[in-house]
Amino acid sequence: MPPAGAANQTILHLTKSRLAFERSQKVIPGGVNSPVRSCKAVNSTPVFIAYSDGSNLWDIDGNQYIDYVGAWGPMIVGHRHPRVLEALEEALLKGTAYGAPCLAEIELAELISRLVPSMEMVRMVNSGTEATMSAVRLARAFTKRSLIIKFDGCYHGHADSFLVKAGSGLATLGIASSPGVPEELSQLTISLPYNDLSAVEKASKEHGDKVAAIIVEPVVGNSGVILPKEGFLSGLRNLATKMGALLVFDEVMTGFRVALNGAQGKFGIRPDLTCLGKIIGGGLPVGAYGGRKDIMEMVAPSGPVYQAGTLSGSPLAMAAGIAQLKLLQAPQIYQTLETLTNKLADGLKEIAKKTSQPCQVVSITGMVSVFFTKEKIVDFASAQTSDTSKFARTWQTLMDKGVYWPPSQFESAFVSLVHSQKDIEETLAAFQVAMKA
Repeated sequence: MPPAGAANQTILHLTKSRLAFERSQKVIPGGVNSPVRSCKAVNSTPVFIAYSDGSNLWDIDGNQYIDYVGAWGPMIVGHRHPRVLEALEEALLKGTAYGAPCLAEIELAELISRLVPSMEMVRMVNSGTEATMSAVRLARAFTKRSLIIKFDGCYHGHADSFLVKAGSGLATLGIASSPGVPEELSQLTISLPYNDLSAVEKASKEHGDKVAAIIVEPVVGNSGVILPKEGFLSGLRNLATKMGALLVFDEVMTGFRVALNGAQGKFGIRPDLTCLGKIIGGGLPVGAYGGRKDIMEMVAPSGPVYQAGTLSGSPLAMAAGIAQLKLLQAPQIYQTLETLTNKLADGLKEIAKKTSQPCQVVSITGMVSVFFTKEKIVDFASAQTSDTSKFARTWQTLMDKGVYWPPSQFESAFVSLVHSQKDIEETLAAFQVAMKA
């Protein structure tokens, strides 16, 4: 049950959260186990969550929030969905981990392959980072090449190869790359402006015979939401084929969120490899990569590319994932999600217009970002023109009004299927107060 005393419209106290943060900083670097949670970018300290249900969170002080973080994406059917909890309870009674195969691994892999046809074979891992780093290793082995092309502001996890002009937490904290990444390794990564096909064409002419893979978020979510221009993704597909490189879609965020078959289905592009994240585990730690059979058969023990994980294919994550993906196959699910997303995005645009705020609202099914800038958002450079101090003040007002929005200008907000019309209206009312201020 939610903590006693929950659900005032205005948040009045955060005493327990502040004490918890002081305590956590003594034993956890920065007091958090993932940097964006620190709320440094919004000049605040984190609230500590005690309970979740549906579209809401409650902190340890008893304050209630409408949640648009959604565990950073996977809670598309809401927190504590009865079908997901039931599947977890049934699996839990049989044990927590086996270190051996279980039937649920096959069932989830078959389900993913059916829903995302490009993923002819699937390997389960424990996180999105594991999925992307494994996919790139596989691409390098398959092509016998070393270079990868990525895009500025696209975050593919914290593996060394990807911390070059990455978005998300690095952008939030103002870090260009990360100490500890050897310069020699960073030289194997070419980072180009998103949506700039001419830059990719130039790189392909200069380095094409050395490029193993082009890896991209088909819809950027880790610089805030940035949509692909018409022809960009198909252009990448053509250039990758021409170079003899693999096209890797990082759908850790967009997979099963923007459409049942992901962004690749929504835009009609077939990548060679695809990476998925925690949405396929109902919020439990899980990831997966998969693609063409001839490529995936190079993964050990079928082939020589080594990748392993003791908890890969966890029976709990598999059970929750199967339950969630079955829920997402119900009729009209994504139409409902798109309607909710559009109601929020259209309302935000109207508020920006009424309050004369220089503001860009970018959205796609299940994902929304607000950028405080006059610039049209087409890439990481345009996203960085946003007024982050204005975003921070807006975020603080939203929290005061009981709306839990991602604490970074450079993160997507996530709409779930259980956000109600009332939730959206209350969120828009909080934004109106914030933007007027």
